[in-house]
Amino acid sequence: MPAATTCTTCPYCGVGCGVKVSLKEGRTIDVAGDADHPANRGRLCSKGTALGETVGLEGRLLTPRIGERAVTWDEAINAVALGLNRTIAEHGPDSVAFYLSGQLLTEDYYVANKLMKGFIGSANIDTNSRLCMASTVAGHKRAFGTDIVPGCYEDLEQADLVVLVGSNTAWCHPVLYQRIIAARTAAKRLVVIDPRRTATCDEADLHLPLKPGTDVRLMNGLFNHLLVKGHIDTPFVEQSTDGLSEILPALDRQDQSIAAVAADCGLEERQVAEFFDLFARTDKVVTLFSQGVNQSAAGTDKVNAIINCHLLTGRIGKPGMGPFSLTGQPNAMGGREVGGLANQLAAHMDFGPDDLQRVRRFWNAPRMAARPGLKAVEMFDAVLDGRIKALWIMGTNPAVSLPDGNRVRQALSACPLVIVSDCMEKTDTTRFAHILLPAKAWGEKNGTVTNSERRISRQRSFLPIPDGVRADWRIISDVARRMGFASAFPYTRAADVFREHAALSGFENDGARAFDISGLAGISDAEYDAFTPVQWPVTAAAPQGTARLARGRYFRERGKAFMAGVAGTPASANRLGDYPLLLNTGRIRDQWHTMTRTGLSPRLASHLPEPFVEIHPRDAEARGIADGDIVRLVSGRGKALLRAVVTDRQQPGSLFAPIHWSNSNAAQAVVGALIAPLCDPISGQPAFKQTAVALSRFKPAWSGYLFSRDDDLDERILRGLEIDYWTRIRLKAGFAYELADSRTASAEAMFSNLLDQDRRAEVIDFHDAGKRRHRWALLRDSRLSHCLMTAPPGDLPGRDMFADILNEHYNDVNKRVMLLSGCTNEPKEDKGPLVCSCFGVSLGTIVEAIASGKAASVEEIGTLLQAGTNCGSCRPELKSILTRELEEVAA
Repeated sequence: MPAATTCTTCPYCGVGCGVKVSLKEGRTIDVAGDADHPANRGRLCSKGTALGETVGLEGRLLTPRIGERAVTWDEAINAVALGLNRTIAEHGPDSVAFYLSGQLLTEDYYVANKLMKGFIGSANIDTNSRLCMASTVAGHKRAFGTDIVPGCYEDLEQADLVVLVGSNTAWCHPVLYQRIIAARTAAKRLVVIDPRRTATCDEADLHLPLKPGTDVRLMNGLFNHLLVKGHIDTPFVEQSTDGLSEILPALDRQDQSIAAVAADCGLEERQVAEFFDLFARTDKVVTLFSQGVNQSAAGTDKVNAIINCHLLTGRIGKPGMGPFSLTGQPNAMGGREVGGLANQLAAHMDFGPDDLQRVRRFWNAPRMAARPGLKAVEMFDAVLDGRIKALWIMGTNPAVSLPDGNRVRQALSACPLVIVSDCMEKTDTTRFAHILLPAKAWGEKNGTVTNSERRISRQRSFLPIPDGVRADWRIISDVARRMGFASAFPYTRAADVFREHAALSGFENDGARAFDISGLAGISDAEYDAFTPVQWPVTAAAPQGTARLARGRYFRERGKAFMAGVAGTPASANRLGDYPLLLNTGRIRDQWHTMTRTGLSPRLASHLPEPFVEIHPRDAEARGIADGDIVRLVSGRGKALLRAVVTDRQQPGSLFAPIHWSNSNAAQAVVGALIAPLCDPISGQPAFKQTAVALSRFKPAWSGYLFSRDDDLDERILRGLEIDYWTRIRLKAGFAYELADSRTASAEAMFSNLLDQDRRAEVIDFHDAGKRRHRWALLRDSRLSHCLMTAPPGDLPGRDMFADILNEHYNDVNKRVMLLSGCTNEPKEDKGPLVCSCFGVSLGTIVEAIASGKAASVEEIGTLLQAGTNCGSCRPELKSILTRELEEVAA
């Protein structure tokens, strides 16, 4: 009998891809893209393709806990309700805070926001979306009067010019990137504006590697160029916008010539002139922007500088044109819809008196929050200084993701009551919890999410629900009822919450608010179960949704959009004497956030397995750093040890490090610990892109590999010995640990500790004291339980040669000799790092195919090896490999 297929939505980025899942045996699933979903049309990225490797119960939190004690749900709910009520009674409602996640479903978000703002009576509820999308929200509200994305994904394909600003779309939103590339013709152009030369730049007609922090200067220069050259939609500007008269004096205060703009932005005049000319003469322009714009101390100004150029030219609200924000998380948009941010009310309402009374009446709220609450960074400052005494964290890992991570950990450690709802038991944040509440994970949850183009889709359950886990909306409702608010939280299923959310969006609206899904307020349970993706607004007049929001009708005074005058002076994040380099942070292709989900996949671990920092060759040479060295980064807030990647894709003076590694899977690799909590003054979004740091080479006494079947050696061995550098990498049959330490004796101490854990194991070892090579192995029933290999730095073979080491049987002398000599039983050629995660194709295999003459193009590589034929996110890397190898052949 064929397995039943469930249509659901991917839990990763804001593209909102549809996924078809077939449940086989137990929790084994087959995953495919949903060809009928309008966001992805059947494509999935490498992370989505590997979802089947992440749905097991390993590492799951499956029982409520108070301290170290497993308890019943009844006891846990009582403890949370009692703790919150006691804190409120003794210190007032503002002594309580909720910190949420864009991983929550809209229904979860709605109930949490209702409890906090309407019944506890505080607006101290914020979300990790503050870290990625808050500047866009603020920019939208300043320009349009409300938080709206004007366009849709089809505009990306219909545009004749796509401009990508501060977005490595090829890696971070690969399905959308492939839609853009697939739609390209000779007449369609792609411009990338980014200090880094990323994989996204490889397909660009023009890359502008501007100086970090000069985005507003560039966009103001473009605005002035359009104005001076007469590329203005005068009727649109006069009828549908305000603010032009205020912008002109601000522009006049700076030299807006191409030469001056180029000099300030660190660009060549020809690059700036070409970009300005392309934008000016192309009618259908879409400008996509993401974290490189948002995560800045001037992020809101950057957003408005982009929007201004589209308002001036009237390139908005029509097919193939408009400013377009790429959302970071699967439901950051849904969280914005229900008031998940501290400075908003539900249904895109604000803290004005009319909206406050409207929401109060709808909820029949007894103590409505009357003013905005604390935003994310402010919230954790208030935890540390004692103003917040009870903190409930839901589905996120702020000990890793927030800036100034060491201070965040101090705050969590000092807080009298920390409650964490999560699906995973051991994260950097759950370690601080007094009460742990086990939440459902993807594949178990039911509800809705909203993607970057305002499209609402369903996440559906298809996995067996483990005993002891609950949906977040239910956990919150149970607590609310126990706190004394039972009549306001009567929900029995997610559809109940969704109907109330939809009804509030239309309550006393009459077209005054853009967000309106009142057309779904009467949805039945069966219709909710069969829900198909739709873009809001969804009203009686537009029951099938709305692709683009009405052109020329906005939600400010007189129905006009606003062109905000924004300063073109770069924000001051300048290098200091002791910290001469600027650190930029971001994501990599195959990992997500703090790797609690993607870290379960051996395939996704294979592409970039270690925490790293990209360094320009000039900066590396000046510090005696070679590619592959371990380096130390130090800022005024913290430090990190990372693997050096020396590359000219970085600008001199700038570094890049990914955000994904935590104390749960590496030592000294939490990049957030380096970041100062400098925030945009309007949006409250932290600046993750320009941190002043110092860089130096770390000189270990030895380096090594540890192969183990255990997943908690970091707790029992590595942390206890304070090994300087380690990172855990998942294998199919266990784990590999990359190691390095500054103390010669620490390797032997490590093996001694391993032996203490397993005294019944058979021990074999080998030592070459002259070359400082050492091998220790513990065997049980002729199979490895642990194997430690150490050598001087740079003297180890490639780790990939040992991928199957834990699968082998070592039952004769020859095999054991080979193991101790540093070889596998059947020595394998090191094929190098993985390039295509979707199909498991390594660098060496690709190079062999090119050398054979069978693959002289990216398309031929795909035909021969399948690489690049699924999500396409490895295609830029394939192109780079191909160019390099063909050049070597020609030479």
